[in-house]
Amino acid sequence: MTRYHPFLVFLHWLLALMIIGGLIMGGNVLAETPNDDPFKLVALRMHMAMGILILALMVIRLVVRLVTTKPPHADIGNARVNKLGTAAHWLFYVVVIAMCASGLAIANMAGLPAIVFGGSGAPLPSDFSAFPPRMAHGALATVLTLLILGHVGAGLWHQFVTKDGLFGRMWFGKRS
Repeated sequence: MTRYHPFLVFLHWLLALMIIGGLIMGGNVLAETPNDDPFKLVALRMHMAMGILILALMVIRLVVRLVTTKPPHADIGNARVNKLGTAAHWLFYVVVIAMCASGLAIANMAGLPAIVFGGSGAPLPSDFSAFPPRMAHGALATVLTLLILGHVGAGLWHQFVTKDGLFGRMWFGKRS
């Protein structure tokens, strides 16, 4: 077996796009838009809906990963680096799920479901940093960004330096 299950590959790339989009939306759009700007509700609605979808897809991806056959772990000739790579992949699940959970906690504490999706007409809180999970959400965003950069860097290293074909494991095609 040389490739991951096609559904796992699909979820990998879909979630990659969604997570990067969510990070950009949260860090660049939401953080820069004042809470009294009417666009903030639209942006929050998109960010929250995407976060909920990311959480659901991550759980599905985790289940698919656990129940499907996979290629053997990559061996680059260094046991420590091999373990680091495996740990980093599992850390993605932990950080993304924790990020979604902290977002849900902020939303519930701030009453956002009724405001953003229910049209209650209530104003947004003046400052989301007043809610304790907001600090965790921001820290997890930083950790996730660093994980993504490391993951992309490692993928590029494998593709262009070691040229070991590792990238093909998470791409579409025959599995054998």
